[in-house]
Order: sequence, then C-alpha cells, then structure tokens
Amino acid sequence: MTVNTVACIDGSALSDTVASYAAWSAKRMGSPLVLLNVLDDNRSGDSSDFSGRIDIDQRQRILEEIAELEEKRAKLAREQGQVFLQAAQEHISTEFEEPLLRQRHGNLVDALLDIEDEVRLLVIGRQGKRGTESRRKRRIGHQVEELVRTVSRPVWVVHGEFKAPERILIAYDHSKTAQKAVSMVASSPLFKGLPVHVVMVGADSKDHQAQLHWAEQQLQEQGFAVTTAIIAGDVEEALNAYIAEHNIHAMVMGAYGHSRIRDFFVGGHTNALVQSAQVPVLLLR
Repeated sequence: MTVNTVACIDGSALSDTVASYAAWSAKRMGSPLVLLNVLDDNRSGDSSDFSGRIDIDQRQRILEEIAELEEKRAKLAREQGQVFLQAAQEHISTEFEEPLLRQRHGNLVDALLDIEDEVRLLVIGRQGKRGTESRRKRRIGHQVEELVRTVSRPVWVVHGEFKAPERILIAYDHSKTAQKAVSMVASSPLFKGLPVHVVMVGADSKDHQAQLHWAEQQLQEQGFAVTTAIIAGDVEEALNAYIAEHNIHAMVMGAYGHSRIRDFFVGGHTNALVQSAQVPVLLLR
C-alpha cells in the first residue's frame, strides 16, 4: 500500500503554507504527495412540514427547486475545491512536480480516518478558512484539535510563511509518548541531518538529566547533532522563549495520550503550545 504525505487544502490563507511544508516533507521522506480538499456536506435537507399550509403540487415544486439548488451548490463547491487544489499545486510546482489532487466528501476528520492507512504524515493549517492569523491570542481551529485527538498519524500543524527547517526542538517529558517521539525522529528521514535540541521543562535533577541522556543517545546513534537543556518556568512560556533564543524552526512533541486522565492534565499543554508557538508544531502519537 502506498503511504502518502497528505496536505489538507481548504482555500484558507494558510493553504500555500500547508502545501509548501507538505512538499518539503514528502521530498525529505521520499513519499508521494497528496493535496486533499474535503467538501463538507452540511446540507440540512428538507425537514419542513408543509401539511395544512400548501397543496401537494406546490410542495412538489418547492422540493424540486430545493433539490436543483442543492445540486448547483454541490457542483460549485466541487469546482471551487478544484480551484483551491490547482492553486496549491501551482504554488509548489518548482519544489514538487506531480502531486496527486484528491477531493472527498464529508467531515474532515471522518474523511481522514477513512484513508488513515494510506497516510504517513498529515499537514494542516493552524486555522481553517474561517480562522484568522491576526488575532493576538491565536487559537487552533476546532477541526484541528479534533483531528489531532482522533487520527493516529503524525500531524504537522503549520502557520505563517514557509521556512525550510534548519534546526528543530523536541519538547521532552520522558512520558511514553515523548519517548516514542524521540524514536520516531531518530528513525525518520524527515529531519535527518538537522541539529536537534531536546528540552525538558522542570527541575535540574539527576533523574531529569538521566532521562535527557537517554533521548540524546537515541538521536546520536542515528547521527544527529544533539543539544540538551533543562529549563525552568511555565511550560508554554519557557519553551517559546527557548525557541526564540536558539532560532528553532520547528517543534516536535507528543500529542494527547490515550488515557482520559492524561488528556485532562496534558491536553491543555498541547493546545497551549500549538496555539502560541511561533514555529510549526509536529504532533506525534
């Protein structure tokens, strides 16, 4: 089965950024690139009760007009989606020559779950077409949060303008999810050859130093140049300050755990970091 890098293209202001990060990732990993547009079919249908108000002929005529309007609406949505895909394809034409263009119907999360086995990496904008990057307190779109919680594949949440990563940071807490994130970075060609900073937020204890040393060894064994650090402070503020100080271009972290208790305690940190990060965040499960 072909395993693809999939870019979620919705015509928003971030569609070009999504396409660029996806093209860069697909080339690094040697995987096919799919530009995907999902047509959200939110038609309500005819739920009105016309009995007692209009006759049968009038009701039939109205229903036929509604059906005709819905058919036109669906056709226009398909055509608009194709325009979005072709614009994204043109944007990356010098970086990736023949991406596959795909459209699917339905909810974004459900559509991606249907093709999950064919996906190696998902790339999505931090806000969708209804979102905005101009808010001082940037928020992730509700579909993005649902997607990250539901789909088991790595999800790269991007924003701003594309910049090819030259150094990355792994936000590390020695949880099983964080250990898996280190192992995935070590074994994947995505960031191969790039300097890696592995950073813990907490007390500078022997236990934390030992945990960082494990992560450092895993990466060094695969040829990565590794910098480790233990920093104090609020998780969100401390990591963002470190990213700015060391000119980091992408952050990697474990996403929500499978435990509902872990979701309660850790999910807030995940959301906060994705919302406030000045760099794209790759979330690994």
